[in-house]
Amino acid sequence: MITVNMHEAKTRLSELVKAVEEQNETVILCRDGREIAEIRRRAKRRPVRDLTPDRRFRVKRARAYRPTEPLTHDEWPNDLR
Repeated sequence: MITVNMHEAKTRLSELVKAVEEQNETVILCRDGREIAEIRRRAKRRPVRDLTPDRRFRVKRARAYRPTEPLTHDEWPNDLR
C-alpha cells in the first residue's frame, strides 16, 4: 500500500498508476494527513448476460385476437355473471 499526499500524487500519477497496474498495489491519496481516496486495481467484471428473449418461447396469437376487447356475456364465468 502506497500513501501519498495530493501534490505528490499529481506529480507522480503515471508512476502510481503503473504500480497499481503491474504490481497490484493500492494507492491511498491524502489531504492534510487525512485519507481522501483510494486507487486500486479494478476487479474483473462478470460477463454481461444476454437478455434477449428466446425465440422458442414466443407466443403466437390469432390475427383476430384483441387483448383489450371486452368479454362477451357467454365468455364470463357463471358465478361472475
